[in-house]
Amino acid sequence: MFSPKRYARLKWACRRGMLELDVLFLPFVETGFHELSEEDKETFEKLLTCDDPDLFAWFMGHQSCPDPEQAAMVKHILGRVKV
Repeated sequence: MFSPKRYARLKWACRRGMLELDVLFLPFVETGFHELSEEDKETFEKLLTCDDPDLFAWFMGHQSCPDPEQAAMVKHILGRVKV
């Protein structure tokens, strides 16, 4: 279970060194994170431990994420932001 303290740390981890990632992660953690299953919440938390260049490449479609669970999370997040 994500305690308020753990959620606050997660939200802080969404602040990245790249604006392109900030505009993906911050709105998602505020509006979509609470809808995830506990397993998916942990996958998202694990995704945030990846390096910014890797995350950028995955979210921009330049590379595929090698981890299937994280790749599914990338797809889920992108699906929420695309109109």
